[in-house]
Amino acid sequence: MDPILLGKGVTDDIAVTLLPRFGNRHGLVAGATGTGKTVTLMTLAEGFSRIGVPVFLADVKGDVAGLAVAGEISDKLAQRAADIGVEDYAPAASPTVFWDLYGRLGHPVRTTVSEMGPTLLARILELNDTQAGVLDIVFKLADDRGLLLLDLDDLRALLNLVAEERKDISTGYGLVSAQSVAAIQRALLRLSQDGGEAFFGEPALELAEIMRVNHDGRGVIGILAAAQLILKPRLYSTFLLWLLSELFETLPEVGDLEKPKLVFIFDEAHLLFDDAPPALVQRIEQVVRLIRSKGVGVYFCSQFPDDVPANILGQLGNRVQHALRAFTPRDQKAVRTAAETFVPNPKLDVTATLSQLGTGEAWSPRCRTRAFPRRYRKP
Repeated sequence: MDPILLGKGVTDDIAVTLLPRFGNRHGLVAGATGTGKTVTLMTLAEGFSRIGVPVFLADVKGDVAGLAVAGEISDKLAQRAADIGVEDYAPAASPTVFWDLYGRLGHPVRTTVSEMGPTLLARILELNDTQAGVLDIVFKLADDRGLLLLDLDDLRALLNLVAEERKDISTGYGLVSAQSVAAIQRALLRLSQDGGEAFFGEPALELAEIMRVNHDGRGVIGILAAAQLILKPRLYSTFLLWLLSELFETLPEVGDLEKPKLVFIFDEAHLLFDDAPPALVQRIEQVVRLIRSKGVGVYFCSQFPDDVPANILGQLGNRVQHALRAFTPRDQKAVRTAAETFVPNPKLDVTATLSQLGTGEAWSPRCRTRAFPRRYRKP
């Protein structure tokens, strides 16, 4: 099986590639704004699709949607392809399916309240620990009484029941205060005003719908329209975490395959970890650590490598590092931190080079052909 071409060396014609059997080792694409991260994500998506691997990624800025149509060859683009040694360059469209939580720019994505679970729902609603504990009681009560929790109306009805039977429920399940119930109801109202009603309900999303291969054997790229969704960062990050958790809980163990069964790309990865409680970060670490054996590769994209917690960063075997800007003390620290994560090389000053990379240039610590790290240009 042909490797996925990421780019060409700056000083030679040696290709920088990713072997398909390493695709489920997870990865990180990092770099400052405007350095080429999105093009790298699109290159990865096209490469995996070409070898028959479905891909799911979010389109935060609206430019990833261009994968659905073939590009046009300009003189500048043709010259760039010739300069980096890409022969017979011919733009082609990729098989794509568009998704949208709001059902406006793609197929609607829906799940039930019970499938979301109390932990992730509490994060969407921005509940404190006490209110999240009450939500746990609500879900437990629904299980014990055999009550369905499909949409937000079902959850509101159950909260009203809890308020009416608050004393009896407090005796059997734990203290439930009227103030906590009211706070959850107000949070549900805010979620409803933000478009949450369209997300919760039936029919729920089937995982097979995002793991499709088209008639000519190419993996279908699922693109989540997130230009509006990103304005609600907790809903955006929690939805993608829910989808990742569903893959982890549903897919069987398959071990190491010749190529992944699915590649999941998480753009703006810092939103996943901002203000996340320790229990949630631990859950993310567990999923990332174990989902590799189920044939799923997870790729995070963010501006700084330290946007991803160290325990999770250590699970990422593939890395593409674009330029980092050192304009502030925080930026300077991030550059030094990123440089320390590369393989030591006495002949190379990685710290200085990371701030000198041009647009479309990157370092990668994993290369098929030569010692690491390696500087390359994307095709």
